[in-house]
Amino acid sequence: MNFGVCCLSVVPVRADASDKSEMVSQLLFGETFSIQSSSKGWAKIVIDHDHYEGWIDEKQYTPLSNQEYGQLLTWPRYFSTDLIHNIDQKGYHSFPILRGSILYNSTGSEFSLGENTFVFDGHTVDAGIKPTADNFIMNAIPFLNSPYTWGGRNPFGIDCSGFVQIVARLSGITLPRDTWQQAEEGELINLIPEAHSGDLAFFDNEEGRIIHVGILLDNAQIIHASGKVRIDTVDHQGIFRKDIKKYSHQLRVIKRIIP
Repeated sequence: MNFGVCCLSVVPVRADASDKSEMVSQLLFGETFSIQSSSKGWAKIVIDHDHYEGWIDEKQYTPLSNQEYGQLLTWPRYFSTDLIHNIDQKGYHSFPILRGSILYNSTGSEFSLGENTFVFDGHTVDAGIKPTADNFIMNAIPFLNSPYTWGGRNPFGIDCSGFVQIVARLSGITLPRDTWQQAEEGELINLIPEAHSGDLAFFDNEEGRIIHVGILLDNAQIIHASGKVRIDTVDHQGIFRKDIKKYSHQLRVIKRIIP
């Protein structure tokens, strides 16, 4: 099996092997994957951290040998906490990486991805950080007003489940990519009054399919990506938007992912 790593700021992951195909997710710097097949300059991949499948342009990743890949999996991991910060590539110009990107050494130390060597001097958090509700909320707030983008996982374009996934990563929690998958995680909370800040609320459509997720805050509020990352009020019925004076999402279930 072949392996690769993303050495660019952000790379689209598409449903099919075409630039015209729907973007279903994104790779951030440092994320690794296995390559299942190739077709006309495209690689079908399975992403390591969430097992998500899709197609990426073969010009947009760095191949890894079995040895390089195996070694990389044993290295300590850190996540960039800066909204955007330049990373230095040895022998080349620096370029920006985004919040939630993966680094493989402590701040200011060199690490190699394939034939490329990098140094990052921005702010990071250890991947092994102990999850707390306070950190979960603290990591969500900086995404406020990030525009909604289907398949997005970064502050300049993000969808509802991508938002929750990246915030969870920065808080020491690994979550799947899609909303319905995330709804299968954690402990069921029966009623809104029993919910805590940091719990996840999921919402369904008229067919009963879970289509939306957000992070509950204190004072009957929720932070979620809908048009943009925003804070709205929430109750047993769903999300109420004061700006349009109506409910935008129907509550289905609440899950606790931080004990």
